[in-house]
Amino acid sequence: MVDLLQFAILGLGGGAVYALLAQGIIVVYRGSGILNFAHGAMAMFGSYLFAVWLTDNVGLATLPAAVLSVALVAAIGVAIYWGVMRPLRRASPLARLIATLGVLITLQAIVVRLWGSRTRSISTFLPQDTWTVGDVSILEDRLILVAIAAAVTLVLWLGYRYTRFGLATTGAAENSRAAAASGYSPDWLATVNWALGGALAGVAGMLVAPLQGLNPTTLTFLVISALAVALIAGFTSFPITLFAGLAIGVVQSEMAFYVKTQGAASAVPLVAIILVLVVRGRALPLRSYLFERLPELSAGRVRARIVVPVTAGAVVALLLLPEFWADATTTSITVAIVMLSVVVLTGYTGQLNLAPAAFGGIGAFFAAKLVASWNWPFAAAIVIGVLGSVVVGLVFAIPALRTRGVNLAVVTLGFGIALNDMLFNNQKYTGGATDGIKVGPQKLFGVEVDAVLHPRTYAILCVLFFVLTAILVANVRRSRAGRRLIAVRTNERAAAALGVNVFGAKIYAFAVSAAVAGLGGILIGFRAFSVTFGGFDPMTSILIVGYTVIGGVGYVIGPLFGSTLVAAGIGSLLNRWWPGLDQYFVLIGGVILILLLIHDPNGLASGNAHTRARLRAKLPRRATAKPPPALPAGARHRVDPSSLDVASLGVRFGGVTALDDVDLRVGTGEIVGLIGPNGAGKTTLVDAVTGFVRPAHGDVRLNGRSIRRWSAHRRARAGLSRSYQSLELFEDLTVRENLLAASDRRDLVGYFSGLVRPGKDSLRSAAMAAVHEFGLDDDLDRRPPQLPYGRRSLVAIARAVAVEPSILLLDEPAAGLDDAETAELASLVRRLRDDWGIGILLIEHDMSFVMSVCDRIVVLDFGRVIAEGTPAEIQASERVRAAYLGDEIAEPAEVQAPATSGSEVGARG
Repeated sequence: MVDLLQFAILGLGGGAVYALLAQGIIVVYRGSGILNFAHGAMAMFGSYLFAVWLTDNVGLATLPAAVLSVALVAAIGVAIYWGVMRPLRRASPLARLIATLGVLITLQAIVVRLWGSRTRSISTFLPQDTWTVGDVSILEDRLILVAIAAAVTLVLWLGYRYTRFGLATTGAAENSRAAAASGYSPDWLATVNWALGGALAGVAGMLVAPLQGLNPTTLTFLVISALAVALIAGFTSFPITLFAGLAIGVVQSEMAFYVKTQGAASAVPLVAIILVLVVRGRALPLRSYLFERLPELSAGRVRARIVVPVTAGAVVALLLLPEFWADATTTSITVAIVMLSVVVLTGYTGQLNLAPAAFGGIGAFFAAKLVASWNWPFAAAIVIGVLGSVVVGLVFAIPALRTRGVNLAVVTLGFGIALNDMLFNNQKYTGGATDGIKVGPQKLFGVEVDAVLHPRTYAILCVLFFVLTAILVANVRRSRAGRRLIAVRTNERAAAALGVNVFGAKIYAFAVSAAVAGLGGILIGFRAFSVTFGGFDPMTSILIVGYTVIGGVGYVIGPLFGSTLVAAGIGSLLNRWWPGLDQYFVLIGGVILILLLIHDPNGLASGNAHTRARLRAKLPRRATAKPPPALPAGARHRVDPSSLDVASLGVRFGGVTALDDVDLRVGTGEIVGLIGPNGAGKTTLVDAVTGFVRPAHGDVRLNGRSIRRWSAHRRARAGLSRSYQSLELFEDLTVRENLLAASDRRDLVGYFSGLVRPGKDSLRSAAMAAVHEFGLDDDLDRRPPQLPYGRRSLVAIARAVAVEPSILLLDEPAAGLDDAETAELASLVRRLRDDWGIGILLIEHDMSFVMSVCDRIVVLDFGRVIAEGTPAEIQASERVRAAYLGDEIAEPAEVQAPATSGSEVGARG
């Protein structure tokens, strides 16, 4: 018991620092909506400013050095906001997060260049007296650290709760435009909060240095403990942050004493993160931005006339050039294979894995163990190593399945840190980071391929593996599975509404990504006679992600550009002309990443592709008219008849009742209008019917069968389709690919066949009929942003029809259309009823449109049905005119559903 209390007290110091770091993360998040992964790097930078530069080099006393270091880190926070984050204010959350990784890389590279990477011990400036209570020794500095954290917590809690600045920051976090309209500049609020967050990082860095020692990597990755603490606090509560930080610090201290497994304490933040994600089951509260730019995607076409001669040329060059070219090529190309795993998961699916090197290390570990302990042949070891990476990857993907990029980034970063400490640096399992597992020279199908004795042969082998893996990744892009991934990346709700199993798509993406990373890790590890694991650390993972983004995270060829920055890779050959240049590669890479995200987040491969396209456009070409696709024989216009019944449906959001005992029926081949003022609950009803909102009570029946407990994608596959008022098209895909994504077979075979033979999928009969019905023949090879709004609206409806639904729910399809387009749409809706036999539930504010096409109309007001009847009966209803049709009645605000996770993300009233 004495030991338990003793180590709990020791852990309070580290816990107090975690709380301070987490407070800074929360402050920055509150002020700008950005989850700052560089916060630990800022604290690390502050530690070196205080302990090395200002104290040792300049010779300042402790107090002025502390004040100046905190002020400088606060200034760095302001510079990060204005120089990096504000230019990215309209970028996607994923791009902003990666930008913070660029800042992390840059700050760490600066510290390493100025003060080195070796660990330094420094003396504390806090009192070191020890008090004894019974048999327990209490260190005074630990109590002081807790007191500092508690005081900061109290000030922050009071400041953000009761001051105008704090209330304005809280308001801006909810609605930046409303805050601006109230006279508070969002830029000013963000600037102050970034400065305050930086100051807190500086304080934490100054206080943690005596406890942890000065080491750039160790201090930088304290951010994972801080993120765990902030996550427990919901990124809002300062008091909970304090207690969570102290708790994690105490648990880590106890683990270090009672659990003899090396690195077990490093797993505590990871376990906390996973538990929070599993219990809450929702994404981090990321602020929504109006405009989000996702990285551009390549078409994934493989041109044999280019791939074959380029590969042959590379092989010949490796045979003729000096051996140092082979070594550099092996380094770059093996890391490029790991980068391809980032292309699959981040580029295609929008999920950010911050542990690609760790999954590579898993593959290397399994393969090395098989070779060293059981004398397995290299080829078999590669296969098992890749499969081992897949298994481990899937295990750590499961907690993040109900989340998107940021949550996955937090989980995988924690996984990478824990795995590095518990396995890769564990002498018992891997021989340590330097000794490694002895595997000796290797043969592949009888050919000696080890990189030590045959560097050219090994380099050629790695090039061939890269080409084959790149072809596989390109095949995924063009396959049915690839369209599912891109649909999930673009809009999970829209993907699920088309019958895509969002969870299944994420699992598949993670499995393929882990397999590719595992292959790259094996090739990296087997370069020597001993497989060492020092190159699979968390910092290497972050560099791999950053370099992939530089090359072009949506392009298969992107890793070839990004891998030139890898240490000892192709780029290091410049060191022969500019000695010492390679020592600045990490710094250069961090700066390039930041600049690229600001000016062209699509990467170097994208710029190269656009340049080639412009050059080709200037060349004379013979115009060839592309005939419209022919309607296949026997194309089916009639759908299976079905009906939709909604009985006593109720939906509540907290204490707000959005729907109250709603009854509604849509018969086979019937158009039912759903009208009502804003806030009546129309779209909430559609969301509840299609599976995106869980009803509090009532039932939804499709053709007499209850589907209330079905997932959204299962309802879509059963014949219940919908459109969105905001269209929510997959803008990275062409119109043809949008329709294919809707009409593709949902079989599991597509996940495997697409890897080797994606094929040229043609539009199925319902999708082809929709193309002709909506006049989209000439638009199939265009992307939605290239079309006028009216055409995009037609594409959105055609995509919903391509699912071949029995019941179609249209959410304000005439919004934004002129009179001629509205008349055309009315004719199309009637034909869908008459020719296709589709039952349609139509939400629309254009009353002339509703009255002209609907067979029956249901009127909602404050979540209740107040009238139902024919258009003539509704027009004659005094109650309806008073509630909705009358001009004198003000329309209340639309009820909003809180955002949920996975395929159930958000709802509108």
